[in-house]
Amino acid sequence: MQNDNQPTRREALKCMSAWAGTGLLWSLVGGIPKAFAAGDAAGEAAMKAAGGTFSFAQVSDTHIGFNKQANPEPLKTLGEAILRINAARPGFVLHTGDISHLSKPEEFDTAAEALKGLTAPVHYVPGEHDTLDEGGGKLFLERYGKGTKGNGWYSFDDHGVHFVALVNVFNLAPGREANLGADQIKWLEDDLTAVSTSTPVVVFTHIPLWTVYQPWGWGTDDGAQAIALLKKFGSVTVLNGHIHQVIQKVEGNITFHTARATAYPQPAPGAAANPGPMVVPPEKLRSYLGVTTVAAAQGVPSLKLNDSTLEGA
Repeated sequence: MQNDNQPTRREALKCMSAWAGTGLLWSLVGGIPKAFAAGDAAGEAAMKAAGGTFSFAQVSDTHIGFNKQANPEPLKTLGEAILRINAARPGFVLHTGDISHLSKPEEFDTAAEALKGLTAPVHYVPGEHDTLDEGGGKLFLERYGKGTKGNGWYSFDDHGVHFVALVNVFNLAPGREANLGADQIKWLEDDLTAVSTSTPVVVFTHIPLWTVYQPWGWGTDDGAQAIALLKKFGSVTVLNGHIHQVIQKVEGNITFHTARATAYPQPAPGAAANPGPMVVPPEKLRSYLGVTTVAAAQGVPSLKLNDSTLEGA
């Protein structure tokens, strides 16, 4: 039965569509879902009133080494994103892949030096652009794979939230969706066994677990198996990058959310011949780039997401 105090899925999606360009705050206060436009002081106050909060940030698709017209200075826009993140004072940062553009050692080194500017620790997953070296991802795993399983998947807990890092960028084929693989899905099943269904879960990976646009490979062909394992939890947030734009949907208790890049924009699904870098007027570039911050309140199962652009940086 539908609770009269709860928005229908259609209403929730309508709200998200209206605010996607300005930044979305999505929270559960007193057991009732509430959404606020970014910068809404009343929304911030409601979250604080719900209990002590902690926050983390998401940065994605930094593409250090890219130098084409869409953004010849991705290191500069990354620097601007770092200033935005530091100002939010998150507990840590999730980087959802494509640190580098061509997996070159110097690109990883340059990115690492820039990311030292963050005042919070960073947790990483690879993007497909991080697996282009001759070792097929060896350089990424040498830097960021210590203590992980398989091709870099792992989990950790923080402030009562269970975080799961999934990897779906190995063995990609042009025009095909991504793949997690049976070993990783079995690991995920085992990992979630010890997690209470009342624990908020955050999954972060590079390519969307759900199919955003199949002709461009914007999805994960066995993602439904992972999603099925997550449905028993009361609050699940799935964060990814890859498509360089904010698209969000809700299925039951699972919120799927893609982030803007800090490097360059890509076209909306099906709006161009291919999903390559999209050239926009230089004065508008920063309105397409940005970061995501996420806040959680003690005793409040859902998380609040806030997308902000680099415009005005």
